[in-house]
Amino acid sequence: MAVRTTAEVPIPVGEVSRLIGGWIDRLGAVWVEGQITQLSRRPGFGVVFLTLRDPAHDVSVRVTCFRGVFDPVADVISEGARVVVFAKPEWYAPRGELSLRASEIRAVGVGELLVRLERLKRALTAEGLFAPERKRRLPFLPGRVGLVTGRASAAERDVLENARLRWPAVRFAVRNVAVQGVHAVPQVIDAVRELDADPDVEVIVVARGGGSVEDLLPFSDERLVRAVADCRTPVVSAIGHEPDAPLLDLVADLRASTPTDAAKRVVPDVREELARVRQLRDRARWVLESRIDREERGLAAARDRPVLAEPHRLVRGRAEELDGLLGRARRTLGHLLDRAAADLTHTRARVVALSPAATLRRGYAVLQRADGAAVRAADEVEAGEVLRARVAEGAFPVTVGERPGGPEGRA
Repeated sequence: MAVRTTAEVPIPVGEVSRLIGGWIDRLGAVWVEGQITQLSRRPGFGVVFLTLRDPAHDVSVRVTCFRGVFDPVADVISEGARVVVFAKPEWYAPRGELSLRASEIRAVGVGELLVRLERLKRALTAEGLFAPERKRRLPFLPGRVGLVTGRASAAERDVLENARLRWPAVRFAVRNVAVQGVHAVPQVIDAVRELDADPDVEVIVVARGGGSVEDLLPFSDERLVRAVADCRTPVVSAIGHEPDAPLLDLVADLRASTPTDAAKRVVPDVREELARVRQLRDRARWVLESRIDREERGLAAARDRPVLAEPHRLVRGRAEELDGLLGRARRTLGHLLDRAAADLTHTRARVVALSPAATLRRGYAVLQRADGAAVRAADEVEAGEVLRARVAEGAFPVTVGERPGGPEGRA
C-alpha cells in the first residue's frame, strides 16, 4: 500500500529504507540473467562478490554468494561471462543498497555445457579413468586398424589416405557411424565394442574432423567414456583441434590432434623405416669391421711377441738356467763329498791310532783264556792253565808256571 505523506508530515529516511526492504522481501527468490563485470574472491573469505550487469541496459546489481556456491563453476566463469543466478533480493537498510544473495549460479549456453562436462570430468578423474597408468602403448605395426568415423567424411579420407601413404600394406576395418546428434553415442559405442571384440584389430581410431562444443558433446558422453575405458584394444582419439577437448581425449590411450595426426601415429612411415634399417645395417657393418680390424691388430701384436715369434726361446732359457743349477748342485755335492771323505780319513786315522792292533804292534800282547776272555788280573788264572797270547802278527799258547802269590806272577 502507498504511504501517505505530506510536507508537513514526512517520514524519516530509516522508515523509508525499512519499507523498501519489506517490499523487496516480498519479492522472493528469482532467476536473474546478466554479465559479470566484476569478480572478487578474497583469500580466506567465505563470500564471493560479483557485479551483474544487464547487457542491454546500463544497469548493474551487486551479487554475493558463499564459496560453496561459486566453487563448482569457478573453472568456467570469469569476468565477461554471462550467467544465470538464482538469488533472493536483499536490501541493506543502513546504506540503502540493493543486492542479490545467490544460492545457485549457472553459465549460459556453452558455459553451462562446460560446467556439466567439468563436473563429469572431476567425477571420472576421481574414479581413475584418466590415470596415466591405464594408458596402453600402441603396437609398432598393427595387423589391422579399426576406424570409427562418419560416412564419407573428411576424417575418414584423411586417416585412410595418410596411413596408406606411410605404409601401403596397412589394412583397415572401417565402421561408419553418426558422429553428432542423438544417435551418435550408441552407434559409436557399438562400433568400438565390435572392433574391440575382433582379434585381428590391434588398435582402434575414433575420428571426427572437429566441430563446435555442441557438436562434440557425444564424445564427452559418460557411456562412451566408460566403454572406451573397458576396451582391451588401444584406442586413439582423433576428434579434431578444438580448444575444448572432449572427455574421449582423456580416456583414450593416445590423443591425436587431427585425423591426419592419428594416421601418422598408428602406422610407421615405410621410407623412414627403410632408412632406419639401412642406417642400422651400415652401423652394424661398421661395428663388425671395426671389431675384426681390432682383433686382427691384436692378433698381429700377439704374434710379434717373443714368446710366439720364437716359442723355443723360453725353453732354451729355462734349459740354460736348469744346467746352471745342475752344475751348481754337482759342485756343491762334490765339495760335501770331499769334505766328508777328508773327515772320514781323519777319523779313520784316529780310530786306527787308538785301536788294540796298533797297541799290539808296539810289542804288547793280549792273554786270553780258553773261552776267549782277556786276562786282566793275575788272580784270574791258575797254575798250569793254558792261555792264548795274541800279538800283532799272530797268537801262540802259553802255560801258567805257578800260581801267582802276590801282585806279580810268573808264566
